[in-house]
Amino acid sequence: MSGVLVVIPARGGSKGVPGKNVAPVGGVPLVARAVRAALDAGVGDVAVSTDDDAIAGVAEAAGAIVVRRPEELAGDAASSESALLHALEAHAVRAGKAVEVLVMVQCTSPFVTASEIAGCVAAVRAGADSAFTAAPSHGFLWRRDSSGAAVGVNHDPSGRPRRQDREPEFLETGAVYAMRADGFRAAGHRFFGRTVLVPTDPARVLEIDEPDDLERARLLAPMLDAALAKPGRDDLDAVVLDFDGTQTDDAVWVASDGAEQVRVHRGDGLGIAALRRAGIPVLILSTETNPVVRARARKLGVPVLHGVDDKATVLRDWCADQGVDPARVLYAGNDVNDLGCLALVGWPVAVASAHPVVRSAARLVTSVPGGHGAVREITSWILGKDLHP
Repeated sequence: MSGVLVVIPARGGSKGVPGKNVAPVGGVPLVARAVRAALDAGVGDVAVSTDDDAIAGVAEAAGAIVVRRPEELAGDAASSESALLHALEAHAVRAGKAVEVLVMVQCTSPFVTASEIAGCVAAVRAGADSAFTAAPSHGFLWRRDSSGAAVGVNHDPSGRPRRQDREPEFLETGAVYAMRADGFRAAGHRFFGRTVLVPTDPARVLEIDEPDDLERARLLAPMLDAALAKPGRDDLDAVVLDFDGTQTDDAVWVASDGAEQVRVHRGDGLGIAALRRAGIPVLILSTETNPVVRARARKLGVPVLHGVDDKATVLRDWCADQGVDPARVLYAGNDVNDLGCLALVGWPVAVASAHPVVRSAARLVTSVPGGHGAVREITSWILGKDLHP
């Protein structure tokens, strides 16, 4: 079966978390994360079904086809199946070719992987009518009876077997569903015929329904995203670095005459030199007016823009002047005045000592604090074995 369509439903009217589908996790909007995973799976066309202009813009920028969902399919009562059927028919008309395997990916599952999407498609290609991602569980479930007493659901409380003696049960993750398109049209729902499950990592299972879910996802993103990918030389056209708290430990020594001194890490200087040898432009961008920033930039041989109030605007203008796509820029920072820059670039990075709000906005977080070799660590991600001449 060669005709595969991945549909990502993403309406604009979320009540629990307003603007949910474009909310950033790991520095990337949720809908863009889903598009990226689907494109990386390489199974077929990727479409986002939406009624919202902001979501459509993010989806297109991420590389998806946008299917405009009619108003009657965008309300709270509209089912996912209705959006899938509309997208399926709209794409068939637009593309002029039959869809044989239909896939639904939920952007409210921020840690969905390309392998999970490909695995569900492979299950249908292997003969299943429908497939979905599920996480294994050995948990003991309980419910309350009419009197309020606890009653075991999947176990006998009087003689529970050991974990190793129990067959796992599986929790539907809500992330990926794949199905034969003709069977879906006939059945009108995503489970029909022979349904199989595709096991996934329980540690990556999270559905965003409430604001607290979004905050948990942002805290988990640096760890879970880092397990998948770090930027390589081919992913970047420039590296932009904050100074205080990123290249320093954020401490300042003040002399009696008011002169200030800061502590830097020699390894960071070696890393920046390696980036320059590799032909990657490096810029230091700082709000500080202290001459020490300019002196450090001169020592490193890189340009500096300091005494800057609106760092995001200055960075946007610098990218335009240099002809650099912000999506191919890595920005490393540590405090709230870096948030605008982190939202602008494709590779937002926080140092380990960054403010929690900054860490949650980052796509990756270094393992060491600012001023202790964080820039050297970032350089090792980019250059790998080519870090040293």
